[in-house]
Amino acid sequence: MRARNLPTIDAGYWVAIVAASMCGTNAGDLAAGPLGLGHVRGMLPILLVFFALVWAEKALNWTNVAFYWLAIITLRTLATNVSDFASHDAKLTYPVFVTLLIAFMAVVLWADRVRSGRVPQVLRGTPQLPSTDLTYWALMLAAGVLGTAVGDWVADVGLGAYGASLLGLPVFAAAVWAAYRFGLTKPWYWLAIVACRTWGTDLGDMLVSLFRSVMSRPSALWASTGVTAALLAGIIYFWTHRDAALAVETAPEAAGR
Repeated sequence: MRARNLPTIDAGYWVAIVAASMCGTNAGDLAAGPLGLGHVRGMLPILLVFFALVWAEKALNWTNVAFYWLAIITLRTLATNVSDFASHDAKLTYPVFVTLLIAFMAVVLWADRVRSGRVPQVLRGTPQLPSTDLTYWALMLAAGVLGTAVGDWVADVGLGAYGASLLGLPVFAAAVWAAYRFGLTKPWYWLAIVACRTWGTDLGDMLVSLFRSVMSRPSALWASTGVTAALLAGIIYFWTHRDAALAVETAPEAAGR
């Protein structure tokens, strides 16, 4: 995606990522359940939506961070179904599945560092995202799948969605703090994203549980998806720097692009 259509990495960005994680969690369950797509049949349509968004961002001469956030939600929705398929349908155990995902992300980050030939820094001066190339989106999808698996794993060991949500807050806060403490290099950025995806999974499931106390599961999934989508839209509009896309056009390119 063009640099002008990418958000800055500020407090609003991290809150928006959490909201997008919640929305993608609920949207994935909605697509697999009430919409009748299942964990497998829904993957291709969702992936096509993602590619359509990427194509539209390049084809249209618009400046709008909505392209990025819609792509994030789409990949997060896909990640929910991929994780649920692996753990529920394919019967992969959480330890095995999580280990494979961590290994995949580590290999991709290593290859990215070898290709760039330098320490993969995200920030330098202007707090912008790294280049949103194929590697970025592959890691974002893997982080979403990993976060879903870890979030479900933590909830399933006895904490439930409520307990896991409480545990996820300090873990996410610590991951973001550590990312900034150590310079927000790409490995630390992705660690924070995984923590965000994990917490967002449990928060999304907790919201569905709250709605289920007064309505059916299908209605709860529709309601929670709508609420989290509205929450994300509100955060982007009122909190994040909506003019950052214009500012970055005159700013130096961030390192690692």
